Amino acid sequence: MHTPTRGSADPLVTGALDRWDGQGLAGEPWPFMALCSISRLHQLLAKALDAELKRFRIGRTGYFLLTTLALITGGSAQLGALSRLMMVHPTTVKLLIDQLEAEELVTRRPHDHDRRTTLVEITDRGRECVQRANEALTHAETVPLDRLNGLYQDLFAALQPIREAVGDTDL
Repeated sequence: MHTPTRGSADPLVTGALDRWDGQGLAGEPWPFMALCSISRLHQLLAKALDAELKRFRIGRTGYFLLTTLALITGGSAQLGALSRLMMVHPTTVKLLIDQLEAEELVTRRPHDHDRRTTLVEITDRGRECVQRANEALTHAETVPLDRLNGLYQDLFAALQPIREAVGDTDL
């Protein structure tokens, strides 16, 4: 595994390592540097993903919801289940469903056996949209997503131990 050093070209590493002790900060710099790196990477990738998805008139959360529905057998799920799977507040899911329904990407229908429950179902138009978006992301040309082409599986594998350590494997 690569361990960054003071001679690193990464200014975050160089700056933090050079200043940590000098500023009298307690503990090690690694928790700050790791969490800061994750946050910066998230912001950069979210911005690039938003730009790529704009062509399909969907946002990040809409993309995740549509892909989640496309992966479910039958293409439908309860609002609460979508909220848990996506780690998004139920109100946010309802508002998102309103937007996607207005674009005819999803529909709502009553549950077959539980009148209290509403199911959200991906439409053919929603499937087509998410198919095009997934194909575009697989062969992204937008910086920095283009730099990840061919690396997504390795990136996912590298993140798995961290996700497991923080309990992000329970659905």
